[in-house]
Amino acid sequence: MTTTTTRAHFAAASDAATGSETGPATPPEHRTGPFDGMAAAAILDTLPQLSTWPSPLTKRSRAKAARWRRGASRILDWLATYPGDGWQQRWLAAGADVSTEWIDTVTNGFGRIEPTRREVTTEGLSALLLKRVLSPSYEFLQNYRSSGLHRYAKQEFGAELFEQVARAGHVRGMVASQLSAAENCLVKISFHTGHHPVDLTAEDLLAYHAWGKDIAGGVPAGLYAAWDLLRDVGVLAERLPLHRTLARGPLSPAAMVDRHNVQCRPVRDLLVRYLNERRPSLDYSSLASLASQLVGAFWADIERHHPVIDTIHLPAEVAEAWKHRVKVISREGKQPVPRENWPSVMATVRSFHLDIAEWALEDPSWAAWAVPSPVRRSDTGGFTKVKKKTQAKMHQRVRERLPRLPDLVEATEQHHADQQRLLACAQATPIGTSFTQTGRQYRRISREEHRARRLLHYRPTMVLTEDVSTGEHFDVTRDEDDAFWAWAIIETLRHTGVRLEELLELTHLALVSYRLPDTDEIVPLLQIVPSKGNEERLLLVGPELASVLATIITRLRGDNDGTVPLVARYDPHELVTGPALPHLFQRRIGWRRTVMSTNMVYQLLNDTLARAALTNQTGQPLRYTPHDFRRVFATEAVTGGLPAHIAAWLLGHASITTTETYLAVFQEDLIRSYRAFLDKRRGVRLAEEYREPTDEEWREFQQHFHARKLELGDCARPYRTPCQHEHSCLRCPMLRVSPRQRGRLIEIIHNLTDRIAEARINGWLGEVQGLQTSLTKAQEKLASLDRSIARGRSAGGPGNLGMPIITG
Repeated sequence: MTTTTTRAHFAAASDAATGSETGPATPPEHRTGPFDGMAAAAILDTLPQLSTWPSPLTKRSRAKAARWRRGASRILDWLATYPGDGWQQRWLAAGADVSTEWIDTVTNGFGRIEPTRREVTTEGLSALLLKRVLSPSYEFLQNYRSSGLHRYAKQEFGAELFEQVARAGHVRGMVASQLSAAENCLVKISFHTGHHPVDLTAEDLLAYHAWGKDIAGGVPAGLYAAWDLLRDVGVLAERLPLHRTLARGPLSPAAMVDRHNVQCRPVRDLLVRYLNERRPSLDYSSLASLASQLVGAFWADIERHHPVIDTIHLPAEVAEAWKHRVKVISREGKQPVPRENWPSVMATVRSFHLDIAEWALEDPSWAAWAVPSPVRRSDTGGFTKVKKKTQAKMHQRVRERLPRLPDLVEATEQHHADQQRLLACAQATPIGTSFTQTGRQYRRISREEHRARRLLHYRPTMVLTEDVSTGEHFDVTRDEDDAFWAWAIIETLRHTGVRLEELLELTHLALVSYRLPDTDEIVPLLQIVPSKGNEERLLLVGPELASVLATIITRLRGDNDGTVPLVARYDPHELVTGPALPHLFQRRIGWRRTVMSTNMVYQLLNDTLARAALTNQTGQPLRYTPHDFRRVFATEAVTGGLPAHIAAWLLGHASITTTETYLAVFQEDLIRSYRAFLDKRRGVRLAEEYREPTDEEWREFQQHFHARKLELGDCARPYRTPCQHEHSCLRCPMLRVSPRQRGRLIEIIHNLTDRIAEARINGWLGEVQGLQTSLTKAQEKLASLDRSIARGRSAGGPGNLGMPIITG
């Protein structure tokens, strides 16, 4: 089902549930049961046809059947005192559809009827509902809590279907409470719609969702699970889960403009036409940003302060007043705040007028709107100043965060290791028994003891503990899962430099490998799906990144019978849901698997930073964003010797100028030299850039991987790039130390330590400084190597990436 169709169904279901703008919707035909016009006595005679009707074989069953009949008779007699052409109309006239207070009225007696027990009334009501004599509203079903009615309904509607639903729930990992809520949800929808559960449609469930959001103030309990279970058993043919089906889809340019309530119709049509003209060259998020600036920050503000203006040819005083207002953001009831991107708004308005003037030269229909721009060239001069301030701020962020990155990595790994040990100890401890871990005493508790009313990560293997000294409760399963994914996010971001959206779009299919024909060596590659600029690229996967990805894949496979689960991802920028793919950054929340959202990534990062308690030189807490890791990656790569144009390609930048803004520490002469190199290459080899490689060039490419073999491991420098460190490999960030050379690396560290001591004795201070730099780099490589070895041991050995192999 496409997004458009789903939204149409949702709108139709909402109209049916809440009524249109012109008045209440006409009740659908199925709200009147097949016995609506039948006499009371005839209805009572048909009740024994129910499959749940008590058997007449025993005295107790016959007495129960008599109570059911008596209760149903009393309810029908009470309804008969109200006007209406049928039982449903009398049910509505009596107000029985909106509350349950009438049950006490019937129980206590009305008119000449003697009082009876409440149980008799409720059993009679169950019989009438099961027989479809009455169609209750969702309000009544929410207020009327009867476990017996739901139990009888499951049997009456078909035990086989609910058995299939139960099996599907167990496969998904639902606990008993989740499965029960989903089954009760199906029963309520069937009672309300008059449809058998096997005949329920997506519109029925969407209408129940609309009622819950509009009337009850929230999504009905169990509805998401009911939707998924009906998909699993084949009742619903929907491709997406409910929360993805309801996700907001992309708006048209007309809808973007109409959100701002533009009053002048000609200008409104002009803005819509302009956005439609720009739409083919922009992605959705850029188009939405353009509409927000052009309509919201410009024209809507003009109309709000000058409602009589009906042309974009603004008087000078109106234009000047707007240019002063656009520099601040004013909200009702709040203090105005400076608008940081006001030069961008100015540039957008100027481009709007210049585009129309240019288009009018080719299409006369634009000529009526070709008027002078209220924004002069000098008005946009502040844009360069704002960009420089922003760039300086980014550079300062990198300078503060780059030295503390090893501390953050160490804190993240240590926390994950602690949570793994705590989970292992808790799993080995029976419920109710205490154990000690990291100097603290815990007691394993059951779900019933946990204070949280709602556990979002409910799963059959959930482990809960209590800190004996403080009484604090912990969901150890979730805490370990949070610690793992925080570690995986930080490691992947710092080793790849990808954008946040690209990180969340990574799938198992993005891992490919190239096998060298001579040595059969496998070179792993990571395919980055473009999220910006449409520049797809391949990244060489180093040993540390390979270990991280293998650990992620192993974890996903271990929880899904040896395969990476297929999950559809909702793109919050394009507002569309993609196909089901084996995404790497997915989590199991309850019974559902979902790709992480940007909010979830930020939450994991913030929790990690709060534990690490990193501060800058002034003592202020350091906050990392996903884009900070991208800037750190670029700075480390280029200052370590990677050519700037290669870094630009790795980052997916179309221009080296963009990459330069990412580099916090970069010499100007080096920038000029690389620019000169690029200009020379473009001038000399322009005609040969895209030709097919010759056999000699292909052999040279293959020999590049052989030439990277070093004493301590491998050199990861890109193809056709010279060694920037004159083969001083120990200091080079491109050196990837082999685990087999750990002993050799330790010998080098000891040797450097001895040489530093000797240099200090002899007063060779310059030698001390150079040796100390080499020693620091060697120690960093040893720590990184040890982390990689420890990670492989904790994962039970090297993981299988499952990459497709490209042979030579």
